[in-house]
Amino acid sequence: MRLNKLKPGAGSKSAAHRVGRGIGSGWGKTAGRGHKGQKSRAGGFHKVGFEGGQMPLHRRLPKRGFTSRTRRYVDVVRLSDLQRLGLAEVDLAILKQAGIVSALALDARIIKSGELSTKVSVRGLGVTKGAKEAIEAAGGSLADSADADTKPTKKAAEKTEKIAAKKKAIEAAKSRPKEVAAKKPRKPKKNSEGN
Repeated sequence: MRLNKLKPGAGSKSAAHRVGRGIGSGWGKTAGRGHKGQKSRAGGFHKVGFEGGQMPLHRRLPKRGFTSRTRRYVDVVRLSDLQRLGLAEVDLAILKQAGIVSALALDARIIKSGELSTKVSVRGLGVTKGAKEAIEAAGGSLADSADADTKPTKKAAEKTEKIAAKKKAIEAAKSRPKEVAAKKPRKPKKNSEGN
């Protein structure tokens, strides 16, 4: 076997149609394009879904709801899962190690499902209103997200600066005394005669 002797399997490749080569071939004259119309012309093209100006099907059909791109990265945790875990402090890394949430999860949300009787401190996780009440009733606590004490992003810092500058400008405008503009004397209108 040599590289220069390699060839495709028998019957896997077929010769391309040589169109416009006479009536005997079956692909002569119009070369398989039919008679007239946009598709018969060179460069005759329309985008996918185009229906000649008619409202296309994908725009006629009703649309409802949407599919979140981040939903599969936010897992749900029940109160019963926390009870079964039996730890004093819980965060995303601990839930991943315990196999309660997926290893791909970027965040988790605790919902009120099941019962919780042990004291649990939750760090950096989303909590529903009912779940929050249940955790606090069991003597637990909720801490802010673990990355809350990191520096705010550049965009967020710029936004806060803009808001502060705007407030300052409004306060300055309010404290400034109003200046009464002196009225300019009117010029007399000229008649068509020039008087």
